[in-house]
Amino acid sequence: MNLIQKLNVLMKKNSIKNTNQLSKLTSIPYTTLKSIFDGDVNDVRYSTSKKLCEFFGISLDELLDDNVELGDFKIINSDSKQVFPLLGTVKAGYNYLAEENFIGYIYIDKEVSDPENYFALKVTGDSMQPVLYDNDIVIVHQQNDVENGQIGIVLIDGEEATVKKIVKYDEHIDLIAFNSYYPPRKLDNTCNFKIIGKVVEARISKIFE
Repeated sequence: MNLIQKLNVLMKKNSIKNTNQLSKLTSIPYTTLKSIFDGDVNDVRYSTSKKLCEFFGISLDELLDDNVELGDFKIINSDSKQVFPLLGTVKAGYNYLAEENFIGYIYIDKEVSDPENYFALKVTGDSMQPVLYDNDIVIVHQQNDVENGQIGIVLIDGEEATVKKIVKYDEHIDLIAFNSYYPPRKLDNTCNFKIIGKVVEARISKIFE
């Protein structure tokens, strides 16, 4: 079997309906997968092949060598997963999911009632250490307010969003970093800021180091 035939077998066995769904589950751009299935790519990039192999639980030889048949591979229950867009940044405006912010997809096993109101955001910087580290991923529910003491996403002065603990007072809020090197930041009604979401889950990369 060639690459396209093998991918069709793997997708069928895993009840993956089309390349768009495969793109969401693997974080491989749809255009890349479409080029592969259209036969427009002679040599698939190593990074793309590696993602496919890790997702389906097969070796590079099984995927790329026409003379090597597929062995045992894992079955992914993709229908039970919720898929959310992964953003590298969140910028000013209401279209947080704009293409320039989008870098892939994240999927989780639990079901939520309003998946269209969720997105995932990559953490940058060290202000939330030792809880959240650079390149960790947080799952965010889009909402314009949070409870006192919750971790939220705040957009300030039209710049990129910040992830901070939000402490409320009568006339202002404080943005609290977990890293004691960073002092609290006070925001009142003279400041241009907007709460755009609440962190509901974190994928922490440093926890096992």
